[in-house]
Amino acid sequence: MPDIVIAFFMLGLIAGVVKSDLKVPGQIYEILSILLMLSIGIKGGLALHSDYQSVVWLHLLAIMALGLVIPLIVLPILYKVVKLPRVDAISIAAHYGSVSAGTFAVAWALATSAGLPISADTTLYLVILELPAIILMLALYHWQLGQKGQKTNMAAIWHEAFTSRGVILLIGGVIIAWLYGPKGLSSISGLVIDGFKVLLALFLLEMGLTTARIFRPLPLAHWRLVLFAAVAPALLMWPGYWLAMWLDLDAGSQLILAALSGSASYIAAPAAIRAAVPDADISKAMLASLGVTFPLNVMVYVPAMTSWLST
Repeated sequence: MPDIVIAFFMLGLIAGVVKSDLKVPGQIYEILSILLMLSIGIKGGLALHSDYQSVVWLHLLAIMALGLVIPLIVLPILYKVVKLPRVDAISIAAHYGSVSAGTFAVAWALATSAGLPISADTTLYLVILELPAIILMLALYHWQLGQKGQKTNMAAIWHEAFTSRGVILLIGGVIIAWLYGPKGLSSISGLVIDGFKVLLALFLLEMGLTTARIFRPLPLAHWRLVLFAAVAPALLMWPGYWLAMWLDLDAGSQLILAALSGSASYIAAPAAIRAAVPDADISKAMLASLGVTFPLNVMVYVPAMTSWLST
């Protein structure tokens, strides 16, 4: 049997496929996503509060470098093999170099259910992997514009990246929980800590409905992109896993870093790309990251990696 949170994703997917009138109102989804990211940040901050000395900053720098390597691997494949226009290849490379908070939450839940130990600083992996690829690809895009004699505004790029909702909530949650600790957070722990799996289950229910909508009608014209999005996470998980092994991380942290390495952003990256690269087709990026990669990670790749690490 799949983990209970994955069952909710499958429920949403089935409801969408059969065209049920089930839906999660937009405002409720926004609240769920905010609470989920805040909960992830708080979990990491609480772990740091009790075990701050365990943080190895050189490890975090190595993990940040992973966020720069992956888009450089993906970009030529998207341009030369998938045959996307250069601007769309840059856009989607940014999405795949960045990471998915939803995939992180699923990997965390599966690692916890399997009893795999998780290092105190693991939430920081999500924080530090979210931005490098976006900034790198936006810089590449604007460098190309500069080559054509068009003006660019790098200050706007940095502002867009560092003030995004996900970054503010994750970093803010880590800092608040680190400073206040379990006692200071006791009045809200029932919702943002104990209710983590409930928030994740409802979030995944909406993700299942969204995935079904993306594939109606079937995007046959983009079959190369769909194939890439199906295969990419299975391959991209391994650099994250090998790095985790090299850094001698705990088994749960190995799982989470591998899952992040094989994930693709569908929250932070679309917002940044939409604002800074107006001529990119965001629908292609959402088809790949949310329509294909996310559900396969949730239902196949991350559970398979969990079973492998648990043996």
